[in-house]
Amino acid sequence: MIEGSCLCGAVHYEYHGEFGTITVCHCSDCRKAQGSVSVVAAPVDAKQFRFTHGQELITEYESSPGKKRAFCSRCGAPLYSRKDDMPDVLRLRMGTIDTPTEAKPYAHIFAANLPDWAAMDDALPRYARHEPGRG
Repeated sequence: MIEGSCLCGAVHYEYHGEFGTITVCHCSDCRKAQGSVSVVAAPVDAKQFRFTHGQELITEYESSPGKKRAFCSRCGAPLYSRKDDMPDVLRLRMGTIDTPTEAKPYAHIFAANLPDWAAMDDALPRYARHEPGRG
């Protein structure tokens, strides 16, 4: 079983299935919805997913015809997306998972959509926490 929650902790869920192919999507819609360079998401079986707390706080936004993006109305944390023509599948946002998992992304998708500022450069320094000098 996998457990997850939103940023403020008001919404909790559990999932009792396997992950589908995990991807890192760089399309402009995902970048805007996440406020980041990408989203890491996995298709999951909607029948094996359930909210255990805070379902009433979930708001869905139709970002394109037939596609809904769900988030916590209190903190704004994105939780999943779904398509009307695929009612048995949710695309779970992997960043909301609280349970340790060894699941790994399979591929970057829409990588051609990356803006110049989002170029991933492994030569950049990495820090365990904030960069030096940040207050």
